[in-house]
Amino acid sequence: MADPSFDVVSKVDRQEVDNALNQAAKELANRFDFRGTGATVSWTGEESVLIEAETEERALAAAEVFKEKLIKRGISLKSLDLGEPAASGKVHKIAGKILQGIEQDKAKKIAKFIRDEGPKGVQAQIQGDQLRVSGKKKDHLQDVISLLKNEDFGVALQFDNYR
Repeated sequence: MADPSFDVVSKVDRQEVDNALNQAAKELANRFDFRGTGATVSWTGEESVLIEAETEERALAAAEVFKEKLIKRGISLKSLDLGEPAASGKVHKIAGKILQGIEQDKAKKIAKFIRDEGPKGVQAQIQGDQLRVSGKKKDHLQDVISLLKNEDFGVALQFDNYR
């Protein structure tokens, strides 16, 4: 029988992000402090978000509304990469990106952390944009999960395929 294992991934449910974006857009349209400021939040691509408003302050406030909606939907803000407000004509824009997958350098850092801090006999292998962690005992794997939950790697981590 194969050793017990689990995958460390960084995935975001696109439907939940879409719901948060739609709720934020609805709130921006209805709130009195956003009336007449041209504040909008919308998709610009598969993983890209654009926040626009007539002033920099309103654009930043619209970004905060979007962040609140993401948090309410259970999406980590580590999965959202918002840029700085940039003036484009009379409109201030904030470009954002929804981050999916674990970058290679962060995956190496996580694998090294598991090797150094984790229990003996636990291995971590990088497989594309995720890590597969395997070991002899399920208790060791649970220890690794709790270690990873307590450490901040700058990326939202989820654990799946635990077997």
